Amino acid sequence: MPDSSLPIQAAIFSRLGTVLSPTAVYDNPPQDYSHPYVVVGDDFHQQWDTDDSVGSESLLTIHTWSSHRGKSEVKTIQGQIYDALHRYELSVSGFVTVTLEFESAEVFKDSDGESWHGVSKFRALVEST
Repeated sequence: MPDSSLPIQAAIFSRLGTVLSPTAVYDNPPQDYSHPYVVVGDDFHQQWDTDDSVGSESLLTIHTWSSHRGKSEVKTIQGQIYDALHRYELSVSGFVTVTLEFESAEVFKDSDGESWHGVSKFRALVEST
């Protein structure tokens, strides 16, 4: 089966980079980053085949950080991420998106004691073309 992980990551980056502008979207933020920003984080992929198609299921984690006083900025950006991805027909090179759905979100104080950290999770099913 063709590996869908990198094409899915590229498609998520492209979609969020367009929708969240001017909020920066990273895979690994540089040391001189500024808040707020989004990181396309950990992902998990497993085979998802049917009788007549070959595909994969992907669980995607998207992190949001903000130094704004309170959770509102993180929650606003998480809402924009939801609007950008939930049930969106993501254009994934070499694959057809069957579904892309929101799974969960949480917001908490980051380990630095000052920033807010949001975690959004999505589930994608794709089939090889």
